[in-house]
Amino acid sequence: MADLANVGAQSPPEDVKQPEKPKLLQVLGPGLITGASDDDPSGIATYSQVGAQFGYDMGWVMLFSWPLMCAIQEISARIGRVTGKGIAGNLKAYYPRSLLFGLVSLLLIANTINLGADLGAMGASLKLVIGGPQLVYVALFGLASILLEVFVRYSRYVSVLKWLTLALFAYVGVAFVVHVDWLTFGQRLVAPKITWTSDYLTSLVAILGTTISPYLFFWQAEEEVEEVKERDGAKPLARAPSQAKPEFARIRLDTYLGMGLSNLVALFIIVTTAATLHAHGVTDIQTSAQAAQALKPIAGPATFIVFALGIVGTGLLAVPVLAGSAAYATGEAFGWHVGLARKLGRAPSFYATIAIATLVGAGLNFTPIDPIKALFWSAVINGVVAVPVMALMMLLASRPKIMGRFALSPGLKIVGWVATAVMALAAVAMIATIGH
Repeated sequence: MADLANVGAQSPPEDVKQPEKPKLLQVLGPGLITGASDDDPSGIATYSQVGAQFGYDMGWVMLFSWPLMCAIQEISARIGRVTGKGIAGNLKAYYPRSLLFGLVSLLLIANTINLGADLGAMGASLKLVIGGPQLVYVALFGLASILLEVFVRYSRYVSVLKWLTLALFAYVGVAFVVHVDWLTFGQRLVAPKITWTSDYLTSLVAILGTTISPYLFFWQAEEEVEEVKERDGAKPLARAPSQAKPEFARIRLDTYLGMGLSNLVALFIIVTTAATLHAHGVTDIQTSAQAAQALKPIAGPATFIVFALGIVGTGLLAVPVLAGSAAYATGEAFGWHVGLARKLGRAPSFYATIAIATLVGAGLNFTPIDPIKALFWSAVINGVVAVPVMALMMLLASRPKIMGRFALSPGLKIVGWVATAVMALAAVAMIATIGH
């Protein structure tokens, strides 16, 4: 916290208009949306499989990963808020183009596959509830997401995304409807039962790869840049350091609550599937829609409907984040005008990237490609990309040349590097388990 305490101490405050003091819903913005989008349909599938296969034994991972997520996402947000540029923009300014384009290409591929898997899960879930043609639903969800991102004003669209985070509470409610052995759950949470098997380690890697993912870094940094553009009087902190103290406090609150919501919901999904599917011997879940369908005969039609519609709600939140983060990274890499706050005519290539990524993702559902295998390789790519991106972010955020007086404090630097090391080990473990 030393960097906060010393804000403004090294030079007199400049004559800069202070941004309007945000209200609670304005404070809960980039971090809340980023955290909530982490529980996308693909993530729900991962947590459902973990709960079905291992019962309550892996809930501890959500507690372990929370401070790591908070640190790396706060660092992402600080980079955007201080410099006025996103992750890709800063990488372009300070690192070789070949490195930048390699990372952005892998991010674009992984996000497009993830888009396809999420849209497919949304279509499958809606079909389970109301019947009808799944592929038509996939196409409609994809088109609706594109139209909203392209034609709805940024401030209004962000408000929609914030309200969509309420869909996550469906999974909290479901956990209190089914019969949960809370005593066993609590014991496993604080005294985990770890088994050093290939399946257990693979699931551990899958959870970490789902909760700490590159698209989240790019999205939150860029949303801080958007906040600077949209909020009256706000400027990058490199130019207006007197704004830093309240802005860093807002970022920290927003990020910690957003990541806390993400992991709390993931924990409740694990609890629900452990108490129902695992308890009844259903241990193999491949998709979120399959998890919803498996719940129906065990937990009843009401629980099934809530779980299935929750997949649709979280997908509506996650799809624009996946497409948007890909477009932000690609646009900054090529030097385009980027930003959801810009009109279509001011950023045509940016919006075209959003549309193409979403359409290609949706189109994957119309091909013979196995979405489960595609999602697996998307997770592998994300796991591999996360490590160098995190390491480069740590280097960017630690350099006074880039961050000025707002270079990382020792505490945040330590936790950030620990998170990077954990993801490096997870990536090695993921590669080692391929084929086993």
